[in-house]
This record gives sequence, structure tokens and C-alpha cells, in this order.
Amino acid sequence: MMFIKYAVYRFITMLLTLWVVSILVFIIINLPPGDYLSNQIAELRATGQAEGVAKAEFLRTEYALDRPLWEQYFIWVGMAPGPNGFSGLLQGDFGWSFEFDRPVDSIVGDALWLTVLVNLAAVLFVYLIALPLGVLAAAKSETWVDYTAGFVGYLGLATPNFLLALILFYYGHKYFDLPIGGLMAPAFEGEPMSWPKVKSILVHMIVPTFVIGTSGAAAMMQRLRANMLDELSKPYVETAIAKGMKPSRMLAKYPLRMAFNPFVADIGNLLPAMVSGSVLVSVVLGLQTIGPYLLAALKSQDQFLAAFVLMFVALLTLIGTMISDLLLVLLDPRIRYGGRGT
Repeated sequence: MMFIKYAVYRFITMLLTLWVVSILVFIIINLPPGDYLSNQIAELRATGQAEGVAKAEFLRTEYALDRPLWEQYFIWVGMAPGPNGFSGLLQGDFGWSFEFDRPVDSIVGDALWLTVLVNLAAVLFVYLIALPLGVLAAAKSETWVDYTAGFVGYLGLATPNFLLALILFYYGHKYFDLPIGGLMAPAFEGEPMSWPKVKSILVHMIVPTFVIGTSGAAAMMQRLRANMLDELSKPYVETAIAKGMKPSRMLAKYPLRMAFNPFVADIGNLLPAMVSGSVLVSVVLGLQTIGPYLLAALKSQDQFLAAFVLMFVALLTLIGTMISDLLLVLLDPRIRYGGRGT
């Protein structure tokens, strides 16, 4: 019962935080002077294209860009009526992309689930690599195993993702016949889901998963190793060994459980960090994720598209943080639900 109350409390907190984030995103998006349409109007007037100016002015009125910023925000969120009534984020209307001349939802529809799929695969890769290597490096501290794991970790941290992408781009295709670019074969783009399409997506995901997950796995491995070494130096470890407990059983039962909390806590920032950090990788590998759209929207000041992508990343952050908080409460009894008295 207490856990359910805590989960409801965290959910409400997440919604309030998301509302504050929406305000910050809207302010940041509108900090640079002008916007896509005002820049376009200036260019059209300079070249004497009166028809284009009239269309741009119509779009400014249609999407309430001619109103004060505070009113634009409430219309964008869907908390105030605009030219077409209540039609904002709360109603499922994400706005219009002036750069691509299409509704935002039609642009990011397929890109959203592909983004989540690629980055969930990268998170799984991070945990599958970092957990065994971190534990092994701590258990075999100051041996060749530890030094090798450390070298691999620092190499992963030091190598830029886009450079690693280019290297795997070339050698993966040359020696392993891995597909070049994209997240599926061109023949499957726009087609309904099928088993051949799923297989194509899985094969295309090998290189992006490795590239996006490498730096995260290296950082988490080093952190887990440090936490494990700290736990292994505590008196309860010597007591357990002195009582005859096998080192492998002792390692899994006590130090690993205590050092595992940061692993769980990292869920909150790992996924959104990978989404934002994979923008260049997406451009280099030609991935159909939201990364290239975000880059194009920021360059052209396409505010509705940029704002939606940033809100999506913020939502991932908040959901990940809530999940990690709930898992920490379940995994570690030392963590309390509320204040000092609970």
C-alpha cells in the first residue's frame, strides 16, 4: 500500500515537472531573435515574392505566432483556445513543421519508435557489458584482468562516437557484410511490419547499438568497479569470508547488492543521454531517428518540431527517473518512501 502511494506521488510529481519543463523549453526555443516564418518573410520581401509573403503571414496567424509569447505558450500546450479552438499538446496536436511543410506528428511518427528501439537496445548493451566487466575488474583488482578492463573502458570513453561510427561503418561492411546506413533496407521503408522487415531492422541495429552504447558502458563499468572496490574493503566482507562463506557467493550476496544502486539510478539519465548524444551518430549512419530532425529544426528555428523533440527527450528523462526511483525503493530497504518519519 505504501509503495502504491509512493508510485502515485512520483507520477504526479513527474507531471508537474513536465509542465515546468514545457515552460523552459518554450522560453529557450524563443530566445533567439525571430523565427522560421519571420526569417522567411524577410527573404521573400527582399526578393519581391508577394505571394510567398502572404502565405507566410497566413501561417503566422494560423499558428498564433503573431500573439504575445505567454499566449502562444498556452495555445501550444492546449490550455487556451487558438485560431482553431483548443488544439495543442494536450489534445495530441504537436504543431506544424515549417521546414518540412508537414504536421509534426507525420514527421516524427516512425522516427519516435525507431529512436526508442535503438536506444533501448543500446541501454541493454550497456548493462550486459558493464555489469560483468565491472564486477570482474573489482574482483580481480590489480591483475591483468583489471588492467585490460580499464584499458577497454578508457578507450571507449576517449573515442568519439561519430569516429567509432565511421570506423565500424567501413570495417563492418568490408569484413562482416553488415548493411551500410539506415535502420532497415530501403525496400521496407513505409511498408507494414513483417518478419523480413524485423530481421532487416535487427541486422541494421548492430552497428548503431555498439556505437551508441560503448561510451555509456565504459563509464558505467568504471563506476561499478569503484563502488565494488569500496564495498569489498568494508569489515563485513572479511567477516563473511572468515565465517567460511564462498567468495563468489559472498560477492553476489553483499557487495554487488550494495554497489548495484547506482546501476539502477542511472536508468533515469542513461536513455535520454543516449538519445541526445546519438544525434551526430544518426547523421553519420543515416538513421531514421529523431536526431537529424532535431538538428534540422534547431538550425532553421522550426520551433514546433524542435520543441516537440525536446519535450520527448524530457519525457524519457522523467519516466526513466521515476522507474529508477521505484526500483531503488524495491531493491534497497534502506531507502525510505518519504520523510524521516516514514
